[in-house]
Amino acid sequence: MIEVDAQTMREIAPRFSGANAERQNAIITAVGEVLAPTLSAYEINTRFRIAHFLAQTCHESAGFRTTEEFASGQAYEHRADLGNVKDGDGPRYKGRGLIQLTGRANYRRMGAILHQDLENNPVLAAEPVLSLKIACEYWKDRKINVACDADDVVRVTKLINGGTNGLDDRRTLTSKAKMALARLEGLVLTGAAPPSQNRPVLRRGSKGHAVGELQRLLQKLGYMVAVDNDFGAGTEVAVAAFQKQNQLLVDGIVGAKTWKLLDAMEAKIHETTVPG
Repeated sequence: MIEVDAQTMREIAPRFSGANAERQNAIITAVGEVLAPTLSAYEINTRFRIAHFLAQTCHESAGFRTTEEFASGQAYEHRADLGNVKDGDGPRYKGRGLIQLTGRANYRRMGAILHQDLENNPVLAAEPVLSLKIACEYWKDRKINVACDADDVVRVTKLINGGTNGLDDRRTLTSKAKMALARLEGLVLTGAAPPSQNRPVLRRGSKGHAVGELQRLLQKLGYMVAVDNDFGAGTEVAVAAFQKQNQLLVDGIVGAKTWKLLDAMEAKIHETTVPG
């Protein structure tokens, strides 16, 4: 079991101030106490599965700062497809949870699964620990672990919201989650680099979390490059400069040899900065 907790969530989530920060802290603190065993119970137990779960729930909950939809829920009024058949059902059964549960029928079904009377007490779905379990049940029902195992953020996103709304933010959060988990597992803290042979070959035009990891490594090594998960001209120039300075083939393409040296140099930096 990977011991993810409140600190892991804080590494991923955006920072807020005032009331938003207080609410975020309350949610993260409560969820963090039961996060690892709850995820393990639902077989969300690998780095990819956990990273995608934390990233998606962070996005869906507006940075872990709410477990209740900001809108009134009036838009769901008299939606028979959601089981909202009585006046007031729209607001009463508005979206709640880290992945929002919406509609009387879904509250009834989820309540039966979790042995909670959510139909008669819908606000319970916003309670942080229960909201985590609701998200896990949704994850299990939609078989999202399969998409996580393929590291397919687009497919995971579609399974969550039916489309690709907020895809860029979800990609960024997934990358942050992977980095947080790598640190947690000791891949960075112990100076042990991730296996370079398992990294994808990156070149100009590549996009995604692996590009973001590359850009962060280049930044750590002093190269002026933005972290935007997009392998553009600036990243290509930085890669070529790194290759030239380290007697590698200068082609601007990040293959196994370039990854291996990047990881090794990043580990050396860590050794010189972490107190013995």
